Amino acid sequence: MKLSCLQENLNRGLGVVGRAVAARTTLPITNNVLLMTDQSRLKLVATNLEMAISYWIGAKVEEEGAITVPARLLTEFVSSLPNDKINIRLSPQTKTLGLKCARFEARISGIDAKDFPPIPAVDEGITTSVEVEVLRQGISQVVFAAASEESRPVLTGVDARFEGDLLTLAAADGFRLAVYKLPLVTPVSEPIEVIVPARTLSELNRLITDGGEQVSITVNPNKGQVLFRFKDAELISQLVQGSFPQYSQLIPQSYSSRAAVDVAEFLRAAKTASIFAHDSSGIVRLVVSAGAELTPGKMTISARSEEIGDDVGEVDAVVEGEEAKIAFNGRYLIDVLSVLRESQVALETTNPSSPGVIRPVGVDNYIHVIMPMFVQW
Repeated sequence: MKLSCLQENLNRGLGVVGRAVAARTTLPITNNVLLMTDQSRLKLVATNLEMAISYWIGAKVEEEGAITVPARLLTEFVSSLPNDKINIRLSPQTKTLGLKCARFEARISGIDAKDFPPIPAVDEGITTSVEVEVLRQGISQVVFAAASEESRPVLTGVDARFEGDLLTLAAADGFRLAVYKLPLVTPVSEPIEVIVPARTLSELNRLITDGGEQVSITVNPNKGQVLFRFKDAELISQLVQGSFPQYSQLIPQSYSSRAAVDVAEFLRAAKTASIFAHDSSGIVRLVVSAGAELTPGKMTISARSEEIGDDVGEVDAVVEGEEAKIAFNGRYLIDVLSVLRESQVALETTNPSSPGVIRPVGVDNYIHVIMPMFVQW
């Protein structure tokens, strides 16, 4: 292998694929990054066996070849180089990769590319595409609700249901549920439902940049892997096997009280209350009060701890229906309010022991359900 490329491009590529390098592994080669020539470009690949990221950069290729080298070492070295041309040369006999840039030179011992785990090809199956910005918003508003513990593996993923020209993303951890609907640019030929690891979607969200670009999505026929293709990169992930819970029955169909409030004010009050809720299982109490003729309704957000004291905050609210009381884990409130882009949000409740529903005002493609906490009022 003999080629040259720009330090800036190689550095960016290593930063992208580095997200898939294994952190703790019993297979040492997954700590490496694969470098290989691909027509007139340099292809970088990294995998942690659950997810693989490939990235292509422009290069002047003189000789074909492939090698794997320690990802962290190569990334740190390349990032410290000046913004100049890098000449890369592989010595096939010693499996040593030589890099030369300006007045800097290094040799890195590698491992044969044949020992690198094979990356599955996802060439056939159900294929569709979605706008980058739409997908980013959908992922950010559901992925945090997935479970982090592995006791129920299906809940560590995000349920993705493709039907016609609509993609429905849903995540739940037993205490909350987030559901987001987004349009597909290319309708699917038949409905399909898969569970994508939440970690995969979090990484995808970091990789896809703003702009009018589209992300192509392919699910292979046996629902074993999913491929996301965008710009100069591909992300292939294993899918979570199993059946996602039928979540539609968990969403309350009616309410006895609805309070519309400003998102920023609600978030500030929730964060303030959470400071005092640390010692009391994170419990934040919400009381919704209807206003009189000339005074607006209000939502009171409070928390108290036997050890450190208490806190009360108020925000104006447009209230429909009766007065209401409910308590939530403060972190769950902060998580959902932090990702909303709308300026107003509605809280719908039935009684203190029924789930509360949070919906952005003015849009109907997102719903967030939070289980209440039982408290003495």
